[in-house]
Amino acid sequence: MPHENVRSPLASNASPRRTRKSALLAMTVGCLLSTVPAGAQSLAPLPPARAWSGKSEALVAAPSHPWRTPAERAGFETTPSYEETRAWLEKLVASSPLLTLRTFGRTPEGRDLLYVRASKGGAGKPVVLAQAGIHSGEIDGKDAGLMLLRDIAHGGKETLLDRVDWVFVPILNVDGHERSSVWSRGQQRGPREKGWRGTAQNINLNRDYAKADAPETRAIIGLLRELDPALYVDFHVSDGPDMQYDVTYTFAGWGTYARSSAITDWLEGRFKSSVDASLSSQGHVPGVYPSLIDGDDPSSGLRFSPEGPRYSTGYGDFTGIPTVLVENHSLKPYKQRVLGAYVLMEAALRVVGTDAADIARAKAADRAARPERLMVKWERLTKPIGSIDFMGIRHERYRSPASGREEVRWTGKPVTTRRPIIGHRESLSVDIPKAWFVPAWETEAIERLALHGIRFETLDSPVTLTLDTVRLFEPRLGPVSEGRVRLQAKFQHERRQQTVPAGTVRVPSDQPLRLLAAALLEPESDDSLLAWGFFPHILTEDNFLDDYALAPMADRMLAENAAVREAFEAKVNADPAFARDGAARLRWFFEQTPYLDSRYRVHPVLRQVD
Repeated sequence: MPHENVRSPLASNASPRRTRKSALLAMTVGCLLSTVPAGAQSLAPLPPARAWSGKSEALVAAPSHPWRTPAERAGFETTPSYEETRAWLEKLVASSPLLTLRTFGRTPEGRDLLYVRASKGGAGKPVVLAQAGIHSGEIDGKDAGLMLLRDIAHGGKETLLDRVDWVFVPILNVDGHERSSVWSRGQQRGPREKGWRGTAQNINLNRDYAKADAPETRAIIGLLRELDPALYVDFHVSDGPDMQYDVTYTFAGWGTYARSSAITDWLEGRFKSSVDASLSSQGHVPGVYPSLIDGDDPSSGLRFSPEGPRYSTGYGDFTGIPTVLVENHSLKPYKQRVLGAYVLMEAALRVVGTDAADIARAKAADRAARPERLMVKWERLTKPIGSIDFMGIRHERYRSPASGREEVRWTGKPVTTRRPIIGHRESLSVDIPKAWFVPAWETEAIERLALHGIRFETLDSPVTLTLDTVRLFEPRLGPVSEGRVRLQAKFQHERRQQTVPAGTVRVPSDQPLRLLAAALLEPESDDSLLAWGFFPHILTEDNFLDDYALAPMADRMLAENAAVREAFEAKVNADPAFARDGAARLRWFFEQTPYLDSRYRVHPVLRQVD
């Protein structure tokens, strides 16, 4: 689809002859390109891979092992399809009393979502929930999980289950996984064919936790609520710069901006030290996931910022679930990445089994907290908040004939440099009210509250209260994001007495999911239901006055109402374009009258402040 600022030849000042020549040239080039067979096109060249050998290679099953995984049998050149994965798991589960296979949802294309539970039984054990393939081309976690399940069932690692249960989702984005191609994720070194980032509905599941549009997201949220895990691990593969690290990971905010501070203290302390020690001992290089300020300038520094609940890590932060996002490095060989994921997974099971009581206390403390404000917007700081020794790869620049500019070329040579950490500061926060009132007809919004487990009550009879109403000004639609048309606006709050009818849903803020409720229901939040386009009807106006009636009424208002006259004159003096626009002037008067639709551009969620 062309960019909006590209002018059509029909709208240009070019001569018809020149326009026809340009169109003919474009058609000729298009025809020439279309005749190049896909097989004749080469894959994108990648930077040189550094040689690697680690102790974790001993985890690969020998050729004679009866339970070699499909990836092991293929020498880690390929990864199994969904059906091959399911068939292998069904056989493994049938061979071991420690494993059970369950479905927990279905995809838009009708495939089952699967998880394996590894358990020795017994009530009250903490649960580690690990998922792979939320971005299905980033599938390291799946093949690592199959290997670890095999070793629990038949490799002497059943003691991992002495103090913890493990629930493993091998593929979350199953439909995207089956849209597999050598042309997917060309910047990633293996496996040969990789799945697609988006779902069949073209939704990025790791942007969908708050609005929960995709059935896959709804399913994993349901599983999170059912299990309430002691740890939630989300396996990805990175994009971005070359570096020495092969296994990186991150938490929401890295403590500086975390909402669940007690949980983050545990993640940054015991989890990080345990996992890093295990990875290092097995020949891997763990590190902080490096989100660069400028991907074209590796020296620009690492970005540390808050996260909203649209992400898995942000959702865990808002709900009091310890959550880790693993980003194996895309330019490392697939075998190395899979083995790194295995080591991290095993280390996670061990540390949760040891620290279960501490984790439970941290979760309880964060869920008992009742912060008074929610930061909803933030901006990048101009000065670093710290620095880090970054184990990178040396790069150079060259002039690209194709782009006509300088591009980055990675040399494969290691280099360690001091990199700044660029933080963020709050640019807008909101006071969390006593409660929110959601009209009964906003069924989609109410369904989302129930899905997330946010507590609410339905009014049996009308109540009259002084409530905070939020009106939108200068609303702007777009961009289209994750299947939704985003909405931005300016907001004006006004308190007035209102009668709320029976059937209205009241959402108290005094609950463990206080912050998640605020993120969804406060209009200023970037992850609010309003921002995700859940209330398009408030932009529709269904009452008006013809100018022959409105103009004399406005004249009378101007003559008889001093406050209106003063406000109008101030508007005229401050805004010359408004002063010249007769329709805008009359519209201004209309908006001061009871004729204005009381629901037009008004956020449907009312706020109980007192």
